[in-house]
Amino acid sequence: MSVIALKCPEIKVTVVDVNESRFAAWNSNNFDELPVYEPGLADVVKQARGRNLFFSTEVDKAIDEAELIFISVNTPTKTYGIGKGMAADLTYIELCARQIARVAKTNKIVVEKSTLPVRTAETLRNILDNTGNGVQFDILSNPEFLAEGTAIDDLLNADRVLIGSEQTERGKLAEQALVDIYAHWLAPDKILTTNVWSSELSKLTANAFLAQRVSSINAISELCEVTEANVDEVANAIGKDSRIGPKFLKSSVGFGGSCFQKDILNLVYISRSYGLNEVADYWQQVIIMNDHQKRRFAEKIVKTLFNTVAGKKIAFWGWAFKKDTNDTRESAAIYVADYLLNEHAEIVIYDPKVSEEQILADLDYLNTRSHEENRKGISIANSAQDAAKEAHAIAVLTEWDEFKHADFTQIYTEMLKPAFVFDGRNILSKELLTQIGFELFQIGKGN
Repeated sequence: MSVIALKCPEIKVTVVDVNESRFAAWNSNNFDELPVYEPGLADVVKQARGRNLFFSTEVDKAIDEAELIFISVNTPTKTYGIGKGMAADLTYIELCARQIARVAKTNKIVVEKSTLPVRTAETLRNILDNTGNGVQFDILSNPEFLAEGTAIDDLLNADRVLIGSEQTERGKLAEQALVDIYAHWLAPDKILTTNVWSSELSKLTANAFLAQRVSSINAISELCEVTEANVDEVANAIGKDSRIGPKFLKSSVGFGGSCFQKDILNLVYISRSYGLNEVADYWQQVIIMNDHQKRRFAEKIVKTLFNTVAGKKIAFWGWAFKKDTNDTRESAAIYVADYLLNEHAEIVIYDPKVSEEQILADLDYLNTRSHEENRKGISIANSAQDAAKEAHAIAVLTEWDEFKHADFTQIYTEMLKPAFVFDGRNILSKELLTQIGFELFQIGKGN
C-alpha cells in the first residue's frame, strides 16, 4: 500500500486495522522504529505518509469512503477442529467480509491480497451478496509475490503482478481498475490477468515450487556430508542448467517465513479434500524434509558436543527466518532452540532486529514448556560477540551480513575450548575459521 501511494499520488490510500498501539507506531515520527523492518520501507512511508498515505483505526470510515478495498489479514494454519495443522484459518477473512458488507453503502471492488485457498472468492461472494445492503461487489484476486528483505525492490521492479477476476463484463471492468493502478510504474507485459481461481491457486503453487527446491537441495546436502561432496558445488553445477536455474538452491538449516509451510500444508489439505491422496503425499514430503533438516541440525549440535548440551551455553546468531527482516514466523531458529532446550542447553540469542518479547512469544507458541521455563532457558545478548562469550558453540541461524565480518579471532579467545561453530546458513569462511582454531560444521559439506 505504501508503494501504491508513492507511485499513485492522486489516489488516497488508507491502511486500517484495530491494533491502536501498532498504528500509533506507523504514525510515529521515528521512522527507524516502524513495526515492520524492511529495507527501503521507511523512505517510502516518509515520502507518502500525510500526502496520500494514511494509517488509521477508523475501519468503518475507511470502508465507507473506499472504492477499492484490499483484504490483507492473516490466514494462519488452523490449530483446531477439522483440518487442524493443515487447512487455512479463514476467520479473519470472513470477519473482514462481514464488516465490509455491513458498512458499504456504495459499490465496491474487493481484492483478496492475503494468501488464500482456491475457491475462497466464492465464500467472499456468498457473504457479501447475502449480508450486504444491496450494493454491488466485484471480487479480484491479487496475490503478492514479494520476498521479505527485498520487498520494496520486488514491488518496484516486479517480475509480474497477477490479477484474477470473474470472467464477466463487470469482472473485467473491475480487473482493469486494478491494472490501471499497477500500470503507473509497471510495463503491460508485467501485469498478468487470469480467472480468479487460477490466481488464487498460482500463489499456493509458486510457494510450493520454491519450497520444494529448498527441500530438494537440503535432501542432497545430507548425502553430500556422507559422501564428502560439497553441496555448494553441486548446487552451482546443476544451477548452470538453464532448465533448472540457480535460484532457491542454497542449502541451509531449513526454510521458514509466513508462506512456504502454511501454503504447502494448505495445498496438502485441499488435495486430500478432493481425494487426491498421491498429490497430497507428494507435497507433504516437502514439509517432512524441512522438519528433518531442522531436527538434524539440532541433533548434530548435541552429538558433536559429546552427546550432551545440558548446562552448556550455545550462542544463537540470528532468530529471524531470513536476513533483512524482523519476521520470525516459522523460523528454523525457533525449532532448533526448542530441541536444545529439551536437552537443557542454555541458549544466548542475538538478532539485530528481533526483540526478546518476540523470541519468547515464538517459543511460548509451541506450548512445549511454560513461559517461565522458556525465560529461564534463554538470554538475550546485545551483539554477536557478547553472545559467544564463554559459549561452547555458536549456531548461525540467520544469514545477517554482520556475522560474516565478525572478529572471529577475538571471539575464539573468549569461547570455551574446543570452540564449535555450526553454520546453518553456510555463510562463513571454512578456511578462516579452521585456521583460527574453530571446529566448524556446515550444511552439506565434508567436515
